[in-house]
Amino acid sequence: MKICRTIDELKQWRKSQTKSIGFVPTMGALHQGHRSLMLKSKEKSELLVVSIFVNPTQFLAGEDFETYPQREDSDFAICERVGVDCLFLPTKEMMYEKDELSVLAPAVRSYTLEGTSRPGHFDGVLQIVLKLFNLVQPQYAFFGKKDAQQLSMIGHMVNRLFLPLEIIPCETVREDDGLALSSRNVYLSKTQRVDALQLSKSLRKASTMVLSNIFDTKAIIDEMHTFFEDSDDVAVEYIAIVSRSFEELSAVELQNTIIVLAVKVGKTRLIDNLWI
Repeated sequence: MKICRTIDELKQWRKSQTKSIGFVPTMGALHQGHRSLMLKSKEKSELLVVSIFVNPTQFLAGEDFETYPQREDSDFAICERVGVDCLFLPTKEMMYEKDELSVLAPAVRSYTLEGTSRPGHFDGVLQIVLKLFNLVQPQYAFFGKKDAQQLSMIGHMVNRLFLPLEIIPCETVREDDGLALSSRNVYLSKTQRVDALQLSKSLRKASTMVLSNIFDTKAIIDEMHTFFEDSDDVAVEYIAIVSRSFEELSAVELQNTIIVLAVKVGKTRLIDNLWI
């Protein structure tokens, strides 16, 4: 595994490659969800590049940038076992300067749901992803469906900036009890982890309702809210039912619907979704 700690090292490695490249950008604290993205990449492309960079521009004031989990040794071990060909480890000073270029997410779609709770977040996401795409120059990039709005924004950027790569959405990986894997799960206490299971349970209830031909989005959302009423340590930020392009729906549309939710369990903010 080639480890590139500078942009010049990455550029030199990239110049010598002629095979197809799959790319998995991460913020580290790697888990089985990241591993599944890497394995998907190895199925579709000849070489695998992974980046680890905790991107400051997508964190808002008061969020967990300074305490975001970092586990370099275990991250390296996971990458080695999967068979990563190149691991890119940039620093903030390499990726940004004081008088930095801005990337602005779409004005309407980026200020709904995640954007309402985290204004400017998607500007920072698109800024760093565009930089990484330009450096790695992959044919394919792999992102999890759990971050559905992020996935939609990145796909839109690739399409509208005519970037020469394909975005590959990958299924959410869950624990045996249904909790979606997230690097932030380590923040949860034992009690909070039990509370966090209500996210996936509420989504399973929504799925059952759709399978029973209940398509009214208000009825589904109201039912999902009941899963969070009994805990004082849980606060729902939003539950919404949207199209794949993140337009609000009044009725579920098969093959074009995502049920999304964001919930704070204690101080830990968790997101999850169901694609229908």
